[in-house]
Amino acid sequence: MAVRLRDVAERAGVSIKTASNVVNNYAHVKPSTRARVEQAIEELGYRPNLAAKQLKYGRSGLIALALPFLDSPYFAELASLFSAAAVRRGYIPLLDITGADPVVERHVVTGVQSHMIDAVVFSPLALKAEEIAERVDSVPLVLLGERAVPDGFHHVAVESVAAAKAMTEHLLSLGRRRLAAIGRESAQGTASVRLDGFLAALADAGLDTPEEYVVGVTSYEREAGYRAMRQLLELPEPPDAVFCFNDLLALGAMRACADAGVDVPGQVAVAGFDDIAEASFSTPRLTTVRPDLDRLVDEVLRLTEAAIHDRQRPAEDVVIDWTLQLRESTLGRDTLSR
Repeated sequence: MAVRLRDVAERAGVSIKTASNVVNNYAHVKPSTRARVEQAIEELGYRPNLAAKQLKYGRSGLIALALPFLDSPYFAELASLFSAAAVRRGYIPLLDITGADPVVERHVVTGVQSHMIDAVVFSPLALKAEEIAERVDSVPLVLLGERAVPDGFHHVAVESVAAAKAMTEHLLSLGRRRLAAIGRESAQGTASVRLDGFLAALADAGLDTPEEYVVGVTSYEREAGYRAMRQLLELPEPPDAVFCFNDLLALGAMRACADAGVDVPGQVAVAGFDDIAEASFSTPRLTTVRPDLDRLVDEVLRLTEAAIHDRQRPAEDVVIDWTLQLRESTLGRDTLSR
């Protein structure tokens, strides 16, 4: 027979109401009591009846996280942090991988599968802001990422313009003057924002950027970074520094340098963005921008919870901090060992 909430209450030695308060993540429960109830839930394998919960409270406890990819280290880390934080808050996370397919993303926005979901957290890649603005579904939606979003939607993003500008200024501080960028896209998205920061730093330094120094890509994978770097190295005057708009592109770029016999950072400094785990273990270790993903997840869930309880709440646009992780790919091993 299915384990009932009454069984949990009896095992924990509390009332059914107290057990319900723990299951529904109410704040005013003593930590010791909450721990006993959570232990009873774990021991008995209790799972809430979502349909009954939705009928009674108008909420199921389910939050969907829609991401474009899961094979990307950045999105994999984000999904892991989000899932753990959601569970700690008493929610059940559902993961939806869109593959950056506009049809799938449109389903996420229009709410085709949202009848049992309390809220949707969505990182769009294919949809334009005006398409998202046409949404009429009433389920709360929180948007992620540096892409343009319409007014009236909760939105959380990393301050990528300032971060890209700071990374470019770091490369300039090393005496590099032939700076290239890898990762331009045709759409107005993350790459466009990071390119703005890159170009702003060069303009402040009084430097022009040759068109051939800004290389577009069709994906943000290692192979694309490799091909773009080989293209740059074949120029009559190759760059002496390259800022890649994510770490996978940067790792591919460094592999291209190694294959061409070009020393990093002796002949060309390479920097990335995201600080995925691989950045600390590459050879050389990769200089990169680290977004504060813990705070990003906290802010996303704060907005999500607020929107669930008050669907008329004014939209917030939250900007997340970042830090520069300076490593061997720009500073060199000798500098870091001093």
